[in-house]
Amino acid sequence: MSAGGNTARCAYVFPVMQTSTWSRVLGSAVFVLAALLAVVPSGVSASSGTLALTGFSGKLRAIFALPNEAPSVSVSTGGTALLVMTPFSSKVRGRIGSYEMGTWPYEQGGRPKTSSYVPPRGFLQVTPQNSAEKVSEHFALGDFLTKDQLSIWPKYEVLDPRLLDKLELTIDELAAEGHPLHGLHVMSGFRTPRYNAPGVGEGGRSAISRHMYGDAADVYPDDARLEDLNGDGKVDIQDARILARAVELVEKKYPALIGGIGIYPATSAHPPFVHIDARGYKARWGAWA
Repeated sequence: MSAGGNTARCAYVFPVMQTSTWSRVLGSAVFVLAALLAVVPSGVSASSGTLALTGFSGKLRAIFALPNEAPSVSVSTGGTALLVMTPFSSKVRGRIGSYEMGTWPYEQGGRPKTSSYVPPRGFLQVTPQNSAEKVSEHFALGDFLTKDQLSIWPKYEVLDPRLLDKLELTIDELAAEGHPLHGLHVMSGFRTPRYNAPGVGEGGRSAISRHMYGDAADVYPDDARLEDLNGDGKVDIQDARILARAVELVEKKYPALIGGIGIYPATSAHPPFVHIDARGYKARWGAWA
């Protein structure tokens, strides 16, 4: 149930695109963006004449589809681009071409605790030419790349539109609270299992990190540092808590985007930051108090 008491089957609003094109794209039962079942907050509506995904925020700029779900001709209409994913089956012995990715949890057997831990359906290919392409108002395709294999192109990533939507709504929420930002800096976005594995252990990364599923990001405001959000003349964990509380408010308004929020203090390598994900159930950890 939303704040306004309205319910609906589809979480996202679609701006105008050719119906014949979209009947092909949305015809797949596994097209994850259209298949999301969620509550639409009051003030958000979908009509039969509007069919391209922009999210609760209205700021998504791309949709992702597998080759068999996509139209034969690339589509870019009304600021919304169609990005065709590379199928998961293209990964052979842990890599696609020269780009090493590793093996996902449960890829070789076992039962994940929820469907959100099933290996991803496919990957977005990122090149030097398309890395700056906007996937939402504030974020580009290259912002979420794993930070390794710097000389190897193309690279591949998993990116969930729910994460983009949640980040955009968090920026909006902070602005509404009197903290307007240029954006959120993504310190860590998608991580390949290969990259994630060395950090797994007590006090380190999770063996089933949401970063491997493309719905998690570690962020702090703007370009290089966490801003003094509470105006006390310091940049510290209190400012990170303001950011985290804004994310909580987003989850309350948009239950379809519920997930994990973790607060981390500064180190010599980075400022305080907040982990945000859209795993589908509530999780909290870190320096909340």
